[in-house]
Amino acid sequence: MPRFVRRVAIAALAATLLPGAAAPGVATADSVAGPTPAAQQDRPELQEAMRGFIDIGFTGMQLRVHDQRGEWVGSAGVRKLGEPEKPPTNGRFRIGSNTKTFVATVVLQLVAERKIGLDSPVADYLPRFGLDRGITVRMLLQHTSGLFNYTGDYYDGKPMPGLPSTGQEWVDNRFRTYQPDELVRFALSKGPLFPPGRDWNYSNTNYVLAALLIEKVTGRSYAEEMQRRILRSPDAAGPWSDSRQPRPLGLSGTEVPGTRTAIRGPHAHGYYRYQDAGQWKTVDVTRQNPSLVFAAGDMISTTQDLHTFFSALMSGKLLPASLLAEMRTPHPTAGYGLGLYVEKLGCGVTVLRHNGSNIGYGALMYSTPDGSKTLTASITGVDTEVDLAKEYPKALDKLLSAVLCDGQTTG
Repeated sequence: MPRFVRRVAIAALAATLLPGAAAPGVATADSVAGPTPAAQQDRPELQEAMRGFIDIGFTGMQLRVHDQRGEWVGSAGVRKLGEPEKPPTNGRFRIGSNTKTFVATVVLQLVAERKIGLDSPVADYLPRFGLDRGITVRMLLQHTSGLFNYTGDYYDGKPMPGLPSTGQEWVDNRFRTYQPDELVRFALSKGPLFPPGRDWNYSNTNYVLAALLIEKVTGRSYAEEMQRRILRSPDAAGPWSDSRQPRPLGLSGTEVPGTRTAIRGPHAHGYYRYQDAGQWKTVDVTRQNPSLVFAAGDMISTTQDLHTFFSALMSGKLLPASLLAEMRTPHPTAGYGLGLYVEKLGCGVTVLRHNGSNIGYGALMYSTPDGSKTLTASITGVDTEVDLAKEYPKALDKLLSAVLCDGQTTG
């Protein structure tokens, strides 16, 4: 992935996470199945990397690492402002745009089953929107459709506002229910940014359409199909089979919440700091209606489930080899494949990833190509006077260096 694109993505993620006031120290979990406390204590570099996020103002962090040394799980900061408890290492959180990797996987499973053509016009499946017939399914998954991003866009040096997604306007509308068709039609009313396939621009609209495509060809809701194909109890083990049957993973901590505003189960609180009429305000935004980011950022998960999903995907358990290869073939401009980024770190290690954020929550999901080494994390936030565009990349690079580069710099 070109470095300038990575920096833009990092800055956008940091701004949306809205990280928090300094919080107490780092602790590893001795109640999580897997590694022993002694094994966890043998990774001071991971504890130090987490501390780096807290030191720049994040309220809390959960981290899970799987590598040649086994599993390591830890948390840092606090679960909720004003209370001493640390974030639960099995806590649930809003995963933001990591949702897109799940959605892309389901679409590609349907391609494998010949229910969807990867290079077929989206208009053939969803004629009600009057889409340009040049827009293909592949273009949705790779963000080359040219469709305006309904949450707001920035293209060719021009900021373009969308539906309420920041500031007081978002706070006032955070419990509103949006319909998927409403999101798409708003985007279409703004006109295309470029002809289909001529450029790359990240757009949530693409993945709303991808989910509607899933619903059209299966006759089931996007949430139901996600549950049936990926989230429910495990089926037969092993790689994708010739019978083209989905291999659900038993992700009990992962769900598509629909319009429900609460996070069920253990979780850390998310906070939003924003400026209104010249005054800074901080709001607990743990409860929010995720319908604004339907299929583009609405899912809830855990670090364990993200590890299980991404490792299974990378090792060929969810897609046939040919489509996994398509997924991992990056666009030359942005390094984005079909639902994930392909990035070569400065230390020479290639990783697959798709980080994400909702207001108050951020999620990291990294893997080596063979799925043998993964990093999954959640970050929560609130007030800070730190320049995040400058400090967040430093904290992230330190974490990636510790986990994926054996301590070498990623820059």
